[in-house]
Amino acid sequence: MSSTDQNPLLTIEQEYGQSIWMDNLSRDLLTSGELAQLIDTRGVLGITSNPAIFEKAIAGNAIYDQQIEEGIKAGKSLNDIYESLIFTDIRQACDILRPVYDKTNGIDGYVSIEVPPTIAADTASTISEARRYYGEIGRPNVMIKIPGTPEGLPAVEQMISEGISVNVTLLFSVASYVESAWAYIRGLETRAAKDEDISNISSVASFFLSRIDTNIDSKLDQLLKHLPDPTKTEKISALKGKIAIANAKIAYQEYKKIIATDRWKQLAAKGARVQRLLWASTGTKDPSYSDVMYVDGLVGNDTVNTLPPSTIEACADHCDPASRIEAGIDEAYRLIASLKDPDVNIDLDSVMGELLIDGIDKFVKPFESLMKSLDGKVKALMPV
Repeated sequence: MSSTDQNPLLTIEQEYGQSIWMDNLSRDLLTSGELAQLIDTRGVLGITSNPAIFEKAIAGNAIYDQQIEEGIKAGKSLNDIYESLIFTDIRQACDILRPVYDKTNGIDGYVSIEVPPTIAADTASTISEARRYYGEIGRPNVMIKIPGTPEGLPAVEQMISEGISVNVTLLFSVASYVESAWAYIRGLETRAAKDEDISNISSVASFFLSRIDTNIDSKLDQLLKHLPDPTKTEKISALKGKIAIANAKIAYQEYKKIIATDRWKQLAAKGARVQRLLWASTGTKDPSYSDVMYVDGLVGNDTVNTLPPSTIEACADHCDPASRIEAGIDEAYRLIASLKDPDVNIDLDSVMGELLIDGIDKFVKPFESLMKSLDGKVKALMPV
């Protein structure tokens, strides 16, 4: 597929100004030429990774054995072997995407790598690890992922001030997105105050979607079990599968307000790039929903959508591109407000707090599992 008529993904990028990134990374993807093919045929303009993705890629995959054996012979620690594996993959992915980075003048072509999730609550460690990761990977198109937590945001600001591009991850609430945007702006302001270049720094704010609907839908289902009134049942059922996209649309309205401020305009005049909202967790969890609902529903200018491979293929097959990020804004606010209705009574702030804790846990557990399986593999490959 090469024309926008054939491929909705290219239509999204070329006609509506949204970049498609892929939420997946493995050595097989790199060495087989599959990533290069996805760039050519599916318009993939970047890659995001996380500990769960690396666990899936490395555990039980013999393609990494030779490098593990080399690490053993060199007397490397378990953590050093782990980092050698993931840094090799990140560098190679960066090299494959470098033409995209160059062609877009550094807007796209990034590969995101997350600092260890076990230090999410430690600002100082996050800063030192983000700095070290960036230095050791040694590619201009690497983007360091830092959680948008109260402890993570000072690290985001510090990294931006040092000229390191950042993917602020695990954003669920609109308020946390706004805080991440101002952390980015403060970092740029610190850099600009020292007359340092701010035109070559990028950031995305990774705003999560499907996990919100999964959480809210389960709460709505519990309510529906105990409602005899059919009019109330209909009202509550109408909220299912709607909250994540409504929440994202409201976040985009906040983005527009931020880039209209004088503080932003002063930075833009010095060449600063906007921090784009990136739609994350875009694989549909409920099979009764469209498998491309988090793509079609949030197409919009100056945004990124990062898709798992199955969603990329589904979208290439049957996405219906149109600029929808600003459609139905009043309805989006109404949907969010309706959660406070006495018949519903779902505290969205509490849900977002749950999701953040759960989101960190969803990265810590696979990270620890990977280290355990890697330790087993190291022992198995040790020379007798």
